[in-house]
This record gives sequence, C-alpha cells and structure tokens, in this order.
Amino acid sequence: MAIAIRKAESADVGLILEFIRALAVFEREPDAVTATEADLLRDGFGDQPYFQCLIAEYDSKPAGFAFYFFNYSTWTGRPGLYLEDLFVHPEFRGLGVGKALLARVAAIAVDKNCPRLQWEVLDWNTPAVDFYAGLGASFLDEWRNVRMTGDALRKLAALDAVEMTP
Repeated sequence: MAIAIRKAESADVGLILEFIRALAVFEREPDAVTATEADLLRDGFGDQPYFQCLIAEYDSKPAGFAFYFFNYSTWTGRPGLYLEDLFVHPEFRGLGVGKALLARVAAIAVDKNCPRLQWEVLDWNTPAVDFYAGLGASFLDEWRNVRMTGDALRKLAALDAVEMTP
C-alpha cells in the first residue's frame, strides 16, 4: 500500500472540486460551495496562480488533497504558508494520508523559508484537533477569525473615497 503526493495539474480541477465539495459536506455546509471548475482553472493554473494544490493518492486512487497559498507576515518580514483545506476521504483515514499531505505542505513551507504554517480547524472536529495537537501544532485561542462578505463587504467598499495614484 503506497501513498503518493503530487502537485495538482490543470487536468485535476474536476477532482479538486470533488474534494472541496466532500469537505463542505463533512463540515456540514453542503450547499456553500459556489466555486466552479472554471474558477479553479483560472485562479490556480494561470500566469499568476492564487493557490497551489497537492493531490494524495493511495494505491493510485485519489485519497485527499491539500489546498494552500502564501501570505505575508509583516512581523517576521517573510512569507507564510496558509493551508486553506486539508481533506482525506473517510475510507483513507487512519492510513497516513493526512499526515503525508501535511508533512509535504510543511516541507514546502520550510523550503520557501516560511517561518509559519497556519490553518484553521472547526472546534467540533475533535479528531482533527487531536491529530494537529499530536503533531505539535499550537492553537491560537485568543485570536478571532474575522470575515466580511456580501452586502457588508459592498457597503464598506462603497465608503472608499480615496483616489489611488499609480
């Protein structure tokens, strides 16, 4: 039984979207995904990709994925790596696939001289919380995630009266 991790290619956008939808079902938000294959193709495989993706295969079968991008820490003056999604199909859990994906992402962060690898986990997902804690991850409970979408985002954007000069 072998685990293989490879960089996603443009031909994988359908598979990536399947993983995203399966993750949404697991996270109890099955109708929240609005991304399309065209979106993933445009934003991940063009001249300036916004994200990177790894595909894990177990015995040549798609088993999971890691979806990440780089951010920047003003405090360290270095890029960081943000893991947006990590998902392993239930039938492949407990076989080392998730650990292999996370290890590869960590290796990329180290290779790119990133002082941080960061991600979020739902508080009710105790198997994942325990898994991450067992690997030495720190939980930043004093930090609150903040998100603005829809009307609130547009309303705030409408307040922008500053003209930007090139």
